[in-house]
Amino acid sequence: MQTDSPPRIKRRKPLFALLMSLILPGFGQLYNGEINKAIWLFLSFTLLAVPAVVLIALYLPASWTLPALLASVLAWLGVWLYGMVDAFRSARRKQDHVLQGWQKSGTYVLVLLLCSVLALPLLTDYLRQNLVESFRVPSESMQPTVLKGDILFADKRYNRPGYKQAVQRGDIAIFVYPNNRTTYYIKRIIGLPGEKIQVKGADVLINGKPLRTEVSDTDNGLLVTESSEGKSWQVFWGENKLQLPQTELMVPPGHVFVMGDNRTGSNDSRFFGVVPLQDVVGKARQIWFSASGNSVHWERMGKVLQ
Repeated sequence: MQTDSPPRIKRRKPLFALLMSLILPGFGQLYNGEINKAIWLFLSFTLLAVPAVVLIALYLPASWTLPALLASVLAWLGVWLYGMVDAFRSARRKQDHVLQGWQKSGTYVLVLLLCSVLALPLLTDYLRQNLVESFRVPSESMQPTVLKGDILFADKRYNRPGYKQAVQRGDIAIFVYPNNRTTYYIKRIIGLPGEKIQVKGADVLINGKPLRTEVSDTDNGLLVTESSEGKSWQVFWGENKLQLPQTELMVPPGHVFVMGDNRTGSNDSRFFGVVPLQDVVGKARQIWFSASGNSVHWERMGKVLQ
């Protein structure tokens, strides 16, 4: 006569459960046989880690950016900590745990690979490529608007079919640097396809019409306000380089002419030429962190870039 094999009984190890949840929230619950709780913890962790940042960056008012990011980080850490504590305490209660058929080392390894090596990276990469990406500004070429050390959100929906707003003059764009396609640059779009661009001293002219509306002297140069179609921005011209370089060209179809707001300290279309529209990959939206040296610029956090 054939009899069923006795159930496998194995004590759960609290420290091992805690370590597994440290590696991946919900992983310790899986070790404890609590599948539903494991799924909910992993989903909560994932949503707070990536999609929540996208929501904050693209849809919340600018004044909410910093508190919303802090709240998101605290909630994310809270889920992680709760998962570790819960896994530890639950394992302590399971002294005579009856193992289920799937509770094997191979299953744990497979779940870890699927979640941390496949699911999370794929989701993160998709959102970065199609919705929002964070960039750190390493140079002073966009001062006074964007400072060295600013970390900003870029809207990656920009310049894509179906996006509600076309590329416009005055937009601060992220694009592939023509001379090194592994590098991204940040500049302001000045010339659109078919326009004639002239740069004469501290004047930029579009089809013969100057962008300059106001100018004021500083200790080492000129602070110029430029305006176009309801948009205004400030740029800086250093006095010792006002005559360089002089530029005159027609922007070909499918291209844009870009310049840094630090006009005498920027490598831009005056030097490397126009940029194909297809290489414009995002629009700088707002700053979420800013620091230089040991100083944090709290007042810049949440600033909308215009």
